[in-house]
Amino acid sequence: MIRSTMRSRLALVVALGTAAASVLGAGPATAAARPGRHALSGSQPRWLSRARATGGAPAAADKIQFGILLKLRDPAAAEATLASISDPASASYGKWLSTSQFKQAYAPARSDVDAVRSWLKGQGFALRDTLGGMYVEASGSTAQIDKVFGTTLKNYVYQGKTVHANSTSLSLPENTPSAVLGVVSGVLGLDQGQALKTPGDTLPGPDTGFRPGTPSSAYYGEKIATTLPAAHGKKQPYVVRGYEPRQYQSAYGVRDLIKHGIDGRGVTVAITDAFASPTIEHDLATYSRKHGLPAVSRHQFTQITPPADGYDLIDECGGAGWYGEETLDVEAVHAMAPGARIVYVGGADCSTGLDEAWATTIDNHVADIVTNSWGTGTDKVDDLGQEYIDFYQQFSLEAALTGITVDFSSGDAGDETQGGTHPELKTVDFPADLPYVTGVGGTSVGIDKHGKRVWEHGWQSAYSALSADGKSWGAPAYSSGGGGGTSILFGQPFYQRGVVPDSIAKYFGATRMRVVPDISMPGDPNTGFRVGQTQEFPDGTYYDEYRIGGTSLSSPLLAGLQAVQSQKRHHPVGFANPAYYRAMNTKKITDIVAPRKPVLQARVNFVNGVDAADGRSFQLQTVDVQTTTIHSTRGYDAETGVGVPGPAFFK
Repeated sequence: MIRSTMRSRLALVVALGTAAASVLGAGPATAAARPGRHALSGSQPRWLSRARATGGAPAAADKIQFGILLKLRDPAAAEATLASISDPASASYGKWLSTSQFKQAYAPARSDVDAVRSWLKGQGFALRDTLGGMYVEASGSTAQIDKVFGTTLKNYVYQGKTVHANSTSLSLPENTPSAVLGVVSGVLGLDQGQALKTPGDTLPGPDTGFRPGTPSSAYYGEKIATTLPAAHGKKQPYVVRGYEPRQYQSAYGVRDLIKHGIDGRGVTVAITDAFASPTIEHDLATYSRKHGLPAVSRHQFTQITPPADGYDLIDECGGAGWYGEETLDVEAVHAMAPGARIVYVGGADCSTGLDEAWATTIDNHVADIVTNSWGTGTDKVDDLGQEYIDFYQQFSLEAALTGITVDFSSGDAGDETQGGTHPELKTVDFPADLPYVTGVGGTSVGIDKHGKRVWEHGWQSAYSALSADGKSWGAPAYSSGGGGGTSILFGQPFYQRGVVPDSIAKYFGATRMRVVPDISMPGDPNTGFRVGQTQEFPDGTYYDEYRIGGTSLSSPLLAGLQAVQSQKRHHPVGFANPAYYRAMNTKKITDIVAPRKPVLQARVNFVNGVDAADGRSFQLQTVDVQTTTIHSTRGYDAETGVGVPGPAFFK
């Protein structure tokens, strides 16, 4: 899962349609706009009080890319339309809008867009693209931005990164046309603190060669840790070395379909991340050959990326650290849908560049399915900006109405309370809790030598360390798990009504709120996935394989299944949440419940991460611990959602 350090301002969150508003405390005092200027409410970064000013600022002539977000027309009507066309019981089911129909019905009027573009040009800014008729991309110098928006861009050290941001609230000049004032929702790109995303520490980069420790098993239960202490009265199995494509294909019911040509062909899956791995084509070709997958043609795998000199914020973003995420996403989709076309869309940076790459993927209808393995790690009011939330809401609504499936990983830290020790920090990940996307949670799974699931539970892991004398295991301590819980931003969407228990939906109060995840797939790094990537090792740089997991795996695995499902149904899955909730308690969805007795696995780690030269360390994993506030129960739960794809998922 890609995590983010987005930090900004938000005192009042107003969701589209029927989503509720949440006021969670007042923010810091906001400096008033200069007399005669038009203030943009809530536009001062709220994280500034937690940052340190460096005393510097972007040079006056530095070019900065930003965008103006425009308000949607009649969002309530848009949501009502979506409820109709995404309901499998409706006569309008599957009658998705075209992009032009969406713009004509719900995007700002063309005259409003033209007014904003004309105004920006008149202020001396360079115009870029206009996305969805509701986001105008522009660029200008620091001096221009300071003057036009009535602020001063300054540099700050925030969460270990040096970023720039507007030091005061934004405002528009006194003579700004009323047509512009009436339609502008916010400005994105000036505040890097709320938008800067960083890769998770579970994803090795090309300069950090990594191999899982041995012994390990090829399938669940193959090898037993006979030399390690028993637990709960018996010796426990070693974790697998990472399940391979054929094992997941078999376990989730697509292997026989693939044999008959139902492999996702004719369907396009897009993957969005920042930057782009220079070895991805070689790695994908090598991986496919080693694991019996069809070779990928240049037509089947394509990339939309900036030119070589078009990347930005490389040091701030840890550019090469994103390569592992891209590799995992691409190989996981190809594993589950080997006939699907894959388009990798790389953002120019991990800030506004990634935001715009994601929105462009939707607005240009690049794919039928878009999988995204990154998020914020929070939806707290102090950590997000209203214009940022609106941006993602509006483009995810466009995707849902136009028949594009958008999947987001739900996160890798459970309810973010670290095992319940800090309940005041309980939160869910944004954008996974958007009402118009599918939040994908994680499971732990045991797949036997026949490719059958012998058990599957929610992914919430605890580790016990081996004692110094090697004779016993210590007490289990919570480590990680699939994200889930109750949103504080969005009211309960139509498809969760009457399905999600009030004990979850009303966790924060009397109002029913959006809950995630919606559905789950394997994410536990101890069962994980075998990934192939070119990395730097002590003896050279070359392709090798390692085990990895997280909901970064769950989302692309599901996207692959959705591609196969779309081909079999002869039309795009589209906005799938209503169908998933309607399919509960049927063979289309397998409910996930907590284990009746402890499920344990022994894990071996190389101390140096590469080989046994510096020794090994040992851990005992407890699967699906019940120490957080999210648990697997019968029916919907905040750990795995409705469950996982079942035996009739493709019927």
